[in-house]
Amino acid sequence: MNRTPTDPTVQPVPASVTAQVDAADTTLSNPKPAVLSLGGNLGNRLENIQGAVDALEDTPGVRVKAVSRVYETAPWGVEPDTQPPYLNAVVVVKTTLPPSSLLERAQAVEEAFDRVRTQRWGARTVDVDIVVYGDVVSGDPVLTLPHPRAHERAFVLRPWLDVEPEAHLPGAGRVADLLAGIGEEGIAVREDLELRLPD
Repeated sequence: MNRTPTDPTVQPVPASVTAQVDAADTTLSNPKPAVLSLGGNLGNRLENIQGAVDALEDTPGVRVKAVSRVYETAPWGVEPDTQPPYLNAVVVVKTTLPPSSLLERAQAVEEAFDRVRTQRWGARTVDVDIVVYGDVVSGDPVLTLPHPRAHERAFVLRPWLDVEPEAHLPGAGRVADLLAGIGEEGIAVREDLELRLPD
């Protein structure tokens, strides 16, 4: 189902409004933008992802500024039909936390939802990945920035475009161009599901 240009749920927030929100948010000093990818395919998938969004908002030094639509996607990196389908979304945050602390918080959120790491690309209740942190480019094996596989994952790029239509992935190019290059097979928007932006 194609949304019309007048649909307010997919319109970018005007820069003037974003500036006013940021100026009014006195809890953050010199915040940095970051994009995080959320996903899960075990348990109540939507509830788990919403819980992750809320937990990020409850983090001192983090404010959730935008959430994408919800997408259902085929599992990535595994044989077909060996796992349930995923729900995926992207959130944009402003944060005063350094990348390492944001990663610690992301992992704490995963643990709170009983994320179990038994195999690479295994099924999980919720996954919280830092896609980009400002324009930082880092080869640190603990936290590589941007995320080293973001450019080849439609389940990251498609929802990211929902919230930042002109987004760029540092070192790789425009997100719209990257998505066009890999296509959107195996990913479908779930019009019946919606994530709430925290108050």
